[in-house]
Amino acid sequence: MLGLKLATDPRWVDIAESNLEEILTDHAWCEQKAATNAITIITLNSEYTDLVTDLLALAKEELEHFEMVHNIIKKRGYKLGRERKDSYVNELYKFMNKGGNRVQAMVDRLLFSAMIEARSCERFKLLSQNIKDPELAKFYHELMISEAGHYTIFIGFARKYGQDVDVDTRWKELIDFEAKVIQNYGKSETIHG
Repeated sequence: MLGLKLATDPRWVDIAESNLEEILTDHAWCEQKAATNAITIITLNSEYTDLVTDLLALAKEELEHFEMVHNIIKKRGYKLGRERKDSYVNELYKFMNKGGNRVQAMVDRLLFSAMIEARSCERFKLLSQNIKDPELAKFYHELMISEAGHYTIFIGFARKYGQDVDVDTRWKELIDFEAKVIQNYGKSETIHG
């Protein structure tokens, strides 16, 4: 489970399936926000050439996922709704260290990003295994693999450049915090809801 402490109740898939247009719209905007987040990390840490290179590729992939979800929305005769706030992500953001030096801020942002990818991966796995729609089951299986790779990239860079930070301790603290946050979710037709 990528280190997650609390698994999503599989009944969340029934909630997601009850309004595919909503889950797809929410998912599309999650992909857009993931691309924006990668670009923000690049902007704040442009001196790390390998980080810039890998996160540029990640941002492009997230935008491709946005396009893929949008194509499914169009194919099914749905409309891409307005961007939604992601309360889960906003709650996780509260955990991030707002003080400290640039390296500490970078590590926290990378771990925050890894956590979101881990939870998305877990949700995509549930969808791929339990959704009754064969096209979406296959689609979410492929995205699950991609999200796991993104999680690995973020964790890897946190460990590589966080030499002065106890990255493993900070990651454990975030996992504990996320377990408390996620208890309030899994009740709506959104990727993290």
